[in-house]
Amino acid sequence: MIRYALICEVEHRFEAWFSSSADYDRQAETGLVECPDCGTTEVRKQVMAPAVSTSRKKETTASGAPDFDTLARQVQAHIRKNYDYVGGSFADEATAIHEGEKPHRLIYGETTPEERERLAEDGVPCAPLPGPFAPVPPKKAN
Repeated sequence: MIRYALICEVEHRFEAWFSSSADYDRQAETGLVECPDCGTTEVRKQVMAPAVSTSRKKETTASGAPDFDTLARQVQAHIRKNYDYVGGSFADEATAIHEGEKPHRLIYGETTPEERERLAEDGVPCAPLPGPFAPVPPKKAN
């Protein structure tokens, strides 16, 4: 895994993990890398310094491998905070946003296998979240 410091066209700075440099290049070329603040796909890598050990809690296991449980929880928290939960209407909402029928916004929700296939065929940019770490719907007020 490789972590890149990224910056969008309006100077929002953020970080993202990729399985390799080639994986970043492929995702960036196909518009899958987007700014979590504004949603633009005009994103580029920032100049990065080598990792330096600090007293900060490590995001790796004792073997040096990334601690995917911690990373998944961080992703989950980020999605809950920055994306709108649309439940089972994800495919319809994503399609409407993609086709310009609704304003752009960051969303998450659920789809059926058939809906996922249709989204892929239609070129709607989306990605599945890992099973046990998929964000849960926000709690409803009583």
